[in-house]
Amino acid sequence: MTIDTKNMINSILESISRIDYVKPEDLPNIDLYMDQVTTFMEEQLASTKRYPDDKILTKTMINNYAKNKLLPSPEKKRYSKEHLLMLIFIYYFKNILSINDIQALLSPITEKYFKSDTDKDLTYIYNEVFSMEKGQIEYLKKDLLKRYNVAQETFEDADSEDKEFLKKFSFICLLSFDVYVKKMLIEQLIDGLGEDGDKKEKHKK
Repeated sequence: MTIDTKNMINSILESISRIDYVKPEDLPNIDLYMDQVTTFMEEQLASTKRYPDDKILTKTMINNYAKNKLLPSPEKKRYSKEHLLMLIFIYYFKNILSINDIQALLSPITEKYFKSDTDKDLTYIYNEVFSMEKGQIEYLKKDLLKRYNVAQETFEDADSEDKEFLKKFSFICLLSFDVYVKKMLIEQLIDGLGEDGDKKEKHKK
């Protein structure tokens, strides 16, 4: 392992260790206007940016989410705590899923838990999901190192000037294949949500 590659891996592992999520207690207790929403999201999720100039969410994005029924419309141009939680879910999903898939996934959540009068509300959903994700950090770090070591065993007979690049290419391919398979699984699970809904409707009849 070269010094540059070692530094890259250490940097990635440190980044994974710093992965955090917006805690419900950090959400404002008052409704926000659009500019306040984008500012809040920008501050809370800044560490997820690839480049400093990247935007977390823009007014256009948020308006499009509402237009496409991903996000309930604001009340008197103000967004509630529940709106912010939905936007956080959308922010993470949009990197891997289509608008239609996100809508299929979030619609049941919105219908039952958005503005719920019980303790089983959107905050309850958010806490359960992200506490689970938080516990995956150490597993992800170990899995990443394992995949990196597998990639390091490839291209041993390559030309010396190409070996480092090709090993890194192998690592990227290995990670990409993992993402591809998981994305395919997620899409199949989402497709199954529609089938489950159809079965429930038939059962009611």
